[in-house]
Amino acid sequence: MSRRVVGVTLDNLDQLPLHCRRCVYWEVAPHLKAQAEEFGETELEKEAWVSSVLLEWGSCGRIVYSEKLPIGFVLYAPPNAVPRANAFPTSPPAPDAVLLTAFHVAPEFRGGGLGRMLVQAVAKDLTRRGVRAIEAFGQSGPALDDEHACVLPAEFLTSVGFKTVRPHPRYPRLRLELRSAISWKEDVEAALERLLGQVTISTAEPSSARA
Repeated sequence: MSRRVVGVTLDNLDQLPLHCRRCVYWEVAPHLKAQAEEFGETELEKEAWVSSVLLEWGSCGRIVYSEKLPIGFVLYAPPNAVPRANAFPTSPPAPDAVLLTAFHVAPEFRGGGLGRMLVQAVAKDLTRRGVRAIEAFGQSGPALDDEHACVLPAEFLTSVGFKTVRPHPRYPRLRLELRSAISWKEDVEAALERLLGQVTISTAEPSSARA
């Protein structure tokens, strides 16, 4: 069964799970999140955020497919494009890093290396663009409420190569140096091919962007 990874665009944004399309935890300032939810504008806010980042910075996400079925995705952007980036006790992210934000793998596909595959796809894209590192806010222990359900477990981040750069009992900030990510790229891709079958990672921009 083949897997492939493609860039997030406005054309395929609707293939994200519905609850993820409606979540603007990272995309709007904390004090505006409740307002967007109250007026039912979160999907529009999400689309506007993706559109803005695509236009001003470039590719900001990856979706992984099993055949034609979308089974996971990741979003990422410069910290200055992520309002939530300054709301953690371990803020702010380093200015030379891109921030990993929304991340999801369908429950029935977890434990098979897809999370690592998505991180590697992000690393490949950002290395090609000259970015030095990826940072992420992790969560130690289970989410205490729905408000923080969108924060990745710190344990997962360390399992795919991130290192803690600012400790915290609940929300450490972690970092993946992309020059070190390159060294394990081939091993990861070879392991994924053995585990998942043929793997195709596409970093090409949509044809309209090349025109």
